[in-house]
Amino acid sequence: MTATPVPMAESRHQLRSPEGLAKAVVILLAVVIATDVLALAAGLNVRSLLGAAIADDFESFDEAAADRADWLYVGAGSLQVMAMLATAVVFIIWFRRVRLNAEVFDASAQPMKPGWTIGAWFVPIANFWLPRRIAGGIWTASAQTNTDGSWRTVSQAPMNLWWGVWVFSVLISRFASKRYEQAELPQEIMDAAGMVLASDALDIVAAALAIHFVRTLTRMQGERAAFGTSPR
Repeated sequence: MTATPVPMAESRHQLRSPEGLAKAVVILLAVVIATDVLALAAGLNVRSLLGAAIADDFESFDEAAADRADWLYVGAGSLQVMAMLATAVVFIIWFRRVRLNAEVFDASAQPMKPGWTIGAWFVPIANFWLPRRIAGGIWTASAQTNTDGSWRTVSQAPMNLWWGVWVFSVLISRFASKRYEQAELPQEIMDAAGMVLASDALDIVAAALAIHFVRTLTRMQGERAAFGTSPR
């Protein structure tokens, strides 16, 4: 089924360029990737020390080195949390901006009210699909029309890949963190640290896909706006 564009003038909203916010989101996502890399290095260090200690029955265990490794690991985790929180705030602001623009492009393609661009992220369990539903409406409305005014379908692969990997990374991260907190024996700690490493690696992929999604959707809105009122 093809959507029929609604004239931009009929919306009570005005187009506003999302480019500045998109650049900020991309920079913060790059910071998230950097903190994930740091966490990977710290986690590998912890596993290396534990592996060596387990191999020789803790005869050569260096307690001071273990304390330093644990301090670095905890510090890297704290940096991850701060980077993710800052990114989440700016991302949601950008998300609301592109949603309001989508209201101008085609209000009929929007499945939820603009306020849900914030609220949807905080509804337990439902936040694993509501934001994706909103993003789908934004994507459809932001697709550039053809020169004759007809609608042009744009592949949703960038959005679907980002969302799928992000949801999977969140679930894995929660499971791995719980396992690490509950681990007591050296081998249990080592195994749990390995799971955390996997979740960090997956988060890097999710952040990279998020960058691609943000840049693609922002570009689409600029192209779509060229057919009507230009963003200010």
